[in-house]
Amino acid sequence: MDAKEQVKPEPSDRTAALETLLSAARARRDEFSANQQISADVVEMMKAAGVYRAMVAKRFGGDEKSPAEFLRLIETISQADGSAGWVASFGFSAVYLSALPIETLEAMYANGPDVVFAGGIFPPQKAVPVDGGLEVSGRWSWGSGCTGAEVIGVGIKVEGGGSNGGLPLIAVTPAKNVQIVPNWDVIGMRGTGSHDMVLDKVVVPEAWTFVRGGKSSLDTPLYRYPSMPLAAQVLAVVGLGIARSALDQMIALAGGRTSITGQPTLADRPYVQTDIAKAEAALRSARAFFYEITEEAYATLVAGDELSVETRALLRLASTNAARVGADITLDIYRMAGTTGVFANHWIAHLMQDAQVIPQHAFLADTTWQNAGKVLLGLESPPGYP
Repeated sequence: MDAKEQVKPEPSDRTAALETLLSAARARRDEFSANQQISADVVEMMKAAGVYRAMVAKRFGGDEKSPAEFLRLIETISQADGSAGWVASFGFSAVYLSALPIETLEAMYANGPDVVFAGGIFPPQKAVPVDGGLEVSGRWSWGSGCTGAEVIGVGIKVEGGGSNGGLPLIAVTPAKNVQIVPNWDVIGMRGTGSHDMVLDKVVVPEAWTFVRGGKSSLDTPLYRYPSMPLAAQVLAVVGLGIARSALDQMIALAGGRTSITGQPTLADRPYVQTDIAKAEAALRSARAFFYEITEEAYATLVAGDELSVETRALLRLASTNAARVGADITLDIYRMAGTTGVFANHWIAHLMQDAQVIPQHAFLADTTWQNAGKVLLGLESPPGYP
């Protein structure tokens, strides 16, 4: 039975699997942080919940969900645990990887659509043309989810320019060819396992390389959706999920939290009432913009039209905004909580630290505000943006 003929899990089975995943993510987030990775059995739960087949083409046995559907799934997982949501977000890589040749995609999904991918792009390392493909050696950082991946992609630059005109490529290889160097020692998102990855003279066939952000080999609306804006969106939505969790937990806490100095409960303090209302409005506003432009862009592609540069810039802008709002809300909640949040093992500290890491990512950093502004003002957009 090939991938196209495989029987998909019933919707009720998928729903039950997602609930199992969410329960595990909530209960085991300290374990993820301590181990600096999402546990292997939880990655299997993600598979069962349909995370890794969600964006895979139907022709390969996948679900081929819309971007908004996938983003809502990642947001839900992120409410349970930010690191779990971050690792799950790389299920979007099926869109990214669709720039590979059709024959390569058929080989990748020959045993089914639930393929776990991780990657490290920067800095691109030298690759040397040899018999059988490109010999790749080097070390790459930020390999989120690499400990649970089955295939890994790394950024390369072909010695002599190669057939792609010197553009950086992603080389994809089985995880068994990659050495993981555990070194993920950070203040937040500790469970993502974003360790360094090392390849030593691994020969990657050219058919398993592609231009980062290159045109998809598939031609349905999902695979015409711009992969680089989507790469920013799947990370930003983690921040929305964390902020939702922080806000909900703070509301639950506020009714019973009193001060050792005898002050009123948090819920009875005017500044808390005001700040909770502002946080709710900010989160809902950021989320509305985020999903509105996502659905608008996808509807344009479904109608057979191309996305304008302005629409692509709005996708990036909505992502940067979502990441920043999520970080700001969790910081406000930390402040509201007073001394409660200073303990390293408290949920307030955990969520605040996770959320602060997200807008530090290059796809969501402060420079992306300026880049979006240039596009909206009709100025020339920077290379690679949006």
